[in-house]
Order: sequence, then C-alpha cells, then structure tokens
Amino acid sequence: MTAYHGGQGEEYAQHVTDNLYNAYTDRPAMLGLAGDVTGLRVLDLGCGAGHYAAEFLDRGAAEVVGVEASESLLRHARDRVGDRATLYQHDLEEPLEFLADGAFDLAVMALVYHHVTRRAELLAEVRRVLRPGGALLVSTTHPVAEWNPDDRPYFSNELVTVRPKSSRHSITFWHLTLERFIGELLDAGFTLTKLVEPRAVEEAKSIDPIRHAKTQRTPIFLAVRLVRGE
Repeated sequence: MTAYHGGQGEEYAQHVTDNLYNAYTDRPAMLGLAGDVTGLRVLDLGCGAGHYAAEFLDRGAAEVVGVEASESLLRHARDRVGDRATLYQHDLEEPLEFLADGAFDLAVMALVYHHVTRRAELLAEVRRVLRPGGALLVSTTHPVAEWNPDDRPYFSNELVTVRPKSSRHSITFWHLTLERFIGELLDAGFTLTKLVEPRAVEEAKSIDPIRHAKTQRTPIFLAVRLVRGE
C-alpha cells in the first residue's frame, strides 16, 4: 500500500481539511451513508489525518479505532482527536491481528481501497472484525475519473500514477472498473445496500465554483454501503 510519508503526508493532511473533493464531496457522501452512528463501535481504516474519526466521535459514536500507515498523518490524527480515539500505525496490506473478531458495528474505508494491492485479504479481515449485520462503507476513485481511452483500455487492471496540479507529489492507485470494484466486495461476503456517485454539496459552490461545477457533470468518486452477511 502506498503511504503518505514526510512532506507528502503533511501536504495531504492540509489538503483534505478543506479541499472541495474531500471535504465537500467525498466526506458528506460517506457521512450520509453512515447515518446515525450514536453508540456504535466504528473502525476507520486508512484514517489519514483523523477527519472522519473526529466526525464520528462528534456524532456520538461510542468508540472509534483508526488505522493508518503514515506516521505523519497519524500525528495530525492524534492532534485532531486527542485521546478520544484509539489509533494504530499499521499497513493495510497486513492482517489486522490486533483487532478482535466481531468488535465493530461499522467499518469505513474512505478513498483508501484503491491504494491497496492485497484487497481480498483486507476485506476478509474487515469481515472478521465486523459483527454479523455490521456495515462497511467504501469510497474510491470513480472508474472513469482518471480513465483516458488514449492512455489505457477501460478494462485494464493496472497501477496508475498521477500528479495533481496542486501537488508536488505523485499519487499511485489501482484502476478498478465498476465490475471489479463491486465484484470484489460481493465476493468477500458483503451485500450491497446503497451506491452513490457523490457530487459536491451546494455550500461548495461559493468556495470553488469551477470544481463544484465539475462534480455536477463528471463523476469523481464512487461510494457504497454494504452489510456483512452471517
């Protein structure tokens, strides 16, 4: 899994705080899929700088556990949530052996799944630590967002490296077709209950009208809610 280290982690932590795509597109969609989290035990996988962990705690979650590979991002997460959450530095390519079976009501993977290579193994671990009937939320880059037919076939299964115009660093992730993305989740024993293609909320129009308009006409992310079977 590609982790954000050093300067890249610092840049990402600042970026996601108020960036239109993260703060006003992905995050509202995922929090909407989460619904009422009062009293729930929540696992935040790839918790980054702790934005979701803080939201779940503020919304009444009974317990939040965050897992993140990047030391620099975990530093920001600890600053954001203090001792209200339990945070682990851990690579999601490796088993979650420090988490007990059936320990969580809700697991969240926000814009991290497409960075993982051993996704089947990760999903098996997520299923293990969720109680039966527990929910899994996953958001990812939309299959057509970074696809250019002149560069690669849509049905390719390959690592993609891009460098956002606003960044000094490149980002590497797996190009996942819709079929592969949903198929992997279903094959892991989850049932799909809702799928959304997030668009920026109305509030973002006055903050970044150009990007707000882009999200209204071009899919950027894909977000799903699933339930763990018996």
